[in-house]
Amino acid sequence: MGLSSTSVPVSRGGAHRVPRLVAHVALVVGAVIMLYPLLWMLSSSVKPAEEIFTDISLLPRHLTLANYLDGWSGLELPFGRYFLNSLLVCAGAIVGNLVGCSMAAYAFARLRFRFRNLWFALMMATIMLPSHVTLIPQYALFNSIGWTNSYLPLIVPKLLATESFFIFLIVQFIRGLPRELDDAAKIDGCGPPGIYWRIILPLLRPALVTTTIFTFIWTYNDFFSQLIYLSDSRLFTVPLALSLFLDMTGESAWGPMFAMSVLSLIPVLVFFVVFQRMIIEGISTSGLRS
Repeated sequence: MGLSSTSVPVSRGGAHRVPRLVAHVALVVGAVIMLYPLLWMLSSSVKPAEEIFTDISLLPRHLTLANYLDGWSGLELPFGRYFLNSLLVCAGAIVGNLVGCSMAAYAFARLRFRFRNLWFALMMATIMLPSHVTLIPQYALFNSIGWTNSYLPLIVPKLLATESFFIFLIVQFIRGLPRELDDAAKIDGCGPPGIYWRIILPLLRPALVTTTIFTFIWTYNDFFSQLIYLSDSRLFTVPLALSLFLDMTGESAWGPMFAMSVLSLIPVLVFFVVFQRMIIEGISTSGLRS
């Protein structure tokens, strides 16, 4: 009498669940590791000074908002003044990049002039040039014309299209726009300035929004350039103001510094959340398609 073997069917769905579960667990663990410093800073901002470095728990044993009050009014000026300074520098840098980079990109993408490809290659090569290489000559130049300890070195160069990354981004976008639009504008009597202002610029909205977002984030978080050119504490921006809480000769105000660090993240987060959809659109979209 023969024995019949019965086969147990294996669910394909069950076979795929284990790798997916492992991948999700790994992603969650990685997210927790990456977010832990931010959560620790947030927790430390509501802890008393004696608990910040003695208690590694993310849940404070004694909740206090005194760090926010001390941080806001504990410096020479109210911390809101430093927020206004940062927003002023960011606004100037954004306007400079939008005007300078869009005009330079239009010239490279649409106009014909001698050695255009050479100048474009040289412009692209500056992306690989570290900013520290040009720091000393730039400082000597701005110091000789009396621009140090002001916002001019942080804003005026943007008007001269010094950000090669944004020029390249906008050039690629303009190259995706149909040239028939330019030809139609020429028939109506528009020259290069009119084509740029009436035809090209309105269609550059996704690329300009992307330029605005990255300019704001990079300028707002910039510490080194502002440290070099600004010496008057009344002109300090948020990154420089946060460094005032650290005292090399005495006791540092860690609690107020963490509290103001938390507040300093809000403008960047709000700016990013509001325009996040346009970032991908501005980078990936190549313009109108014929």
